[in-house]
Amino acid sequence: MTTATRSDPTDVRPTGGLLRHRDFRLLWAGQAVSSVGSNVTTVALPLVAVAVLDAGTFQVAVLTAAAWLPWLLIGLPAGAWVDRLPRRPVMVVCDLLCAAAFLSVPLAALLGRLTVAQLLVVALGAGTARVFFETADQVYLPVLLRPGQLPEGNAKLQATQTVSYVVGPGLAGLIAQLIGAVAALLLDALTFLLSAVFLLRIRTREPRVRWSERSRSLRRDITEGLRFVIRDPYLRVLTVFGAASNIGLTGYQAVLVVFLVRELRLEPGLVGGLVGVMSAGGIIGALFATTLARRCGTARALLIGAALTGPPALLIPLAAPGVGLAWPALGGLLIGLGVAIGNVVKGAFRQTYTPHHLLGRVTVSMHLLNYGTIPLAAVLAGAIGARYGVETAIVGMTAWLAFTPLILLVGPIRRRRDLPAAPAAS
Repeated sequence: MTTATRSDPTDVRPTGGLLRHRDFRLLWAGQAVSSVGSNVTTVALPLVAVAVLDAGTFQVAVLTAAAWLPWLLIGLPAGAWVDRLPRRPVMVVCDLLCAAAFLSVPLAALLGRLTVAQLLVVALGAGTARVFFETADQVYLPVLLRPGQLPEGNAKLQATQTVSYVVGPGLAGLIAQLIGAVAALLLDALTFLLSAVFLLRIRTREPRVRWSERSRSLRRDITEGLRFVIRDPYLRVLTVFGAASNIGLTGYQAVLVVFLVRELRLEPGLVGGLVGVMSAGGIIGALFATTLARRCGTARALLIGAALTGPPALLIPLAAPGVGLAWPALGGLLIGLGVAIGNVVKGAFRQTYTPHHLLGRVTVSMHLLNYGTIPLAAVLAGAIGARYGVETAIVGMTAWLAFTPLILLVGPIRRRRDLPAAPAAS
C-alpha cells in the first residue's frame, strides 16, 4: 500500500499555535465532548448494574471486560481497514453508533425491559466502535498537523481527555444522585452526537489512499504491522509495559465502584467525586509532559511517568471512610500524573517514528496487547473479588501495578536521554 504525498502543510496550517488551527480545534472539541461522555459511562454503567439491576461483583467486572474485548477480537483487522479507508468518516460513523447504543439503555429502562445482558451488548458495541475510532484518530492527527506540532497536539488532546476523567465521573455521580444512573447515559449519547457534528465541520482533505498492489490480502497487511512492532526494540518494550500496567490499572478500576459502594458505603455522588479526584493528576501530567520531555529528554520522561504510575498504586487499598479517602485520592492523583506523561510522550513518538502508511496497523498492533489484557484483567479481578472479596482483588491488582515500571529497564530506553526520531533501518 502507498499513500499520496501530503500537500504542503503551510497552506492549511496557520502559524501562532494550535489554538489558531481551526480544524485541530474542531477535532479537539469533538474528542473533548465524547471523552466526557465515555467517562460518564465508566461510572454510570456500573451504577446502573449495581443500583438498578442489583448485579454482582463478577457481572460488573464483566461489563468492563466487554467494553475492551473488541481489541482482542477485531483489533488487528481494524488497523488494516483503517489504513485502507478515509479516517474522518470512520470516526463519524463510530460516534453515531455509540450514540444509538447508549440511547437504547434509558429507552429499555422506560419500557421496563432493561437487563444486564443488554448492558453487556451495549458495552461490547461501544467498545467495537472505540477500536475503530481510536485507531482512526491516531492516524488522522498527523494529517492535520506537521510533525513538529504533534507533541503539542497530543498534549492538548491528552489534557482534555484527562479533564474528562475528572468531569465525567463527577457528572455521572451527580446525575445518578439526583435523577438516577440511567439518565446519565442520555448525556453520554448526546456527547457522541456533538462529536460527530464537530468532525463533519473539518475542512482539511485527507490524502487519497492508492493501492499499488490490488491483490494484497488483509492478512498480509496485518502481518506487516505486527512484524514492525515485534522487530522494533522501542515499540516492543513500550507495548509489553503498556499491557502489563493495564492489567493492574484495569483490575482495580473494574471493581473500584463495587468496593466504594458496598464496602465503604459511599453515596453515588461521593463515588463519582472520588473517582474524579483520583483522575485529576492526569491534567497536570498532560500539561507538564512536553516541558518535562524537553528538559529531561523523551526517554527519561517515559521512565519518570512509569515510576509515578507504579508504586503510588499501593496507597489505594488503604481507603477507609472519612479521612481515609485521602489515600486513594492521593494514589489516584499520582497514577494519573504518570499515565498522562507516558501517554503524551508515547503518542507523539509513535506518530513521528512510524512510517505513515503503517501507522494504523502499528497503532492497533500495540493496542492489541495493551488493551487486549484489559478484559482479561477485569474478569480476573471480578473472579478474585467474587471468591475472596473485593478488597483482596484491589490489593492484588495494585501490587501488580506497583512493579510494572521495571519492564522499561529491559531494553534500550534506559540508556537514552531521548527516543529516536526514526527506526535505525531507515
